Order: sequence, then C-alpha cells, then structure tokens
Amino acid sequence: MHQYQETLTALALVAAGAVDRLQRRGYCERTTRAAGESHGQRTLRAGTPAGKEPHMSDSGKGGVMWLPEPEAKDYPAAADYLSLLAPDDVAAAIAASLQGAPIQHRKAKDILRAARLVLLPPDNAHVASDLKKIRDGRKLSPILMVRGDLAKGIPAQIADGYHRVCASYLTDENTDIPLKLADAPR
Repeated sequence: MHQYQETLTALALVAAGAVDRLQRRGYCERTTRAAGESHGQRTLRAGTPAGKEPHMSDSGKGGVMWLPEPEAKDYPAAADYLSLLAPDDVAAAIAASLQGAPIQHRKAKDILRAARLVLLPPDNAHVASDLKKIRDGRKLSPILMVRGDLAKGIPAQIADGYHRVCASYLTDENTDIPLKLADAPR
C-alpha cells in the first residue's frame, strides 16, 4: 500500500509540473484552491491563454469560427498528402471527390479518434498559428477527410486540416468541425 501511495504522489507531482509548464506558456490559468483541493488541482482551459476568452463560433456552440467552404489551396494539399498513400491518379480522384462532397459536421475528439492520430501540442508551430487565428476571431477552413474502413481496421485520413483539428480540440474537444468526407476507392 505504501508503494502505491508513493506512486500516486509522484504522479501528482509530475501532473503539477505539467500544469505549471502550461501556465507559463499561457494555456491555462491558476485558480485559488477550494476547500479540500490538493496542491496540484487547478482549473484549466486548454488552448486559451489566461485572461483571454475564446471567440464564439457562428453557431454559438464553441470558440472556433469556420469558413463556409474549404479554401481552394486545400484540395491540392490534400491530393499531395494522399499521393503518399496511393498513386497520383487515385489521390487526384479522391481530391476531386472531396470538392463535390457536401459539408458535414463532426466533433474534434471523434475526428482524431477515427483517424487514430495523436493530439499535437499547443506549441507546435502550425497548431499555435491556428490557435492565434481562433483567438483573433479569424475563420478557419473546413477540413478534408477520407473515410476509413471499420471492417478492415483502416483509419480515416485527414487529407488536409490536421493542425486545425488539433487547435480546435485544444479550444474544446467537443468543437463542431465542418468537413468534407470522401470514400477511398475499394
């Protein structure tokens, strides 16, 4: 039992150190401890520098605002990424399919899970850039995805917009993200 308590204490100290690092970088704020709270317990608002509230989305459901359609440059970027996974003609066909796809909405946490991708940290240069856009009230481009295959265990692919998904998740994991979704040729 004593070793278990030592392990828990060590984990609490590590967590407190991580919180302190996040506070120094401005991604959470210190709060006063309520009665019964331990030293390491603090309220965090990931992705929102202390003292700055996120801007509301067009729907009023979160801190991220979105363009109505992906930017034109996103489709060639998606094709370029997909060409690492499939021949150029297949990648181009998927990118063309994405252009004609309707906008759908999914939560940031579900997109990362379906793609089996890790959340990039707020100090990643591209994520930090998107977090700044969110704080400044600038609209982000919807993401482009290729559907996975559950039966075959193939994850979905974020063809364009991984950093935007991570920045949105850091603002609120339940952020409603507009996306275009295409099926890969089977």
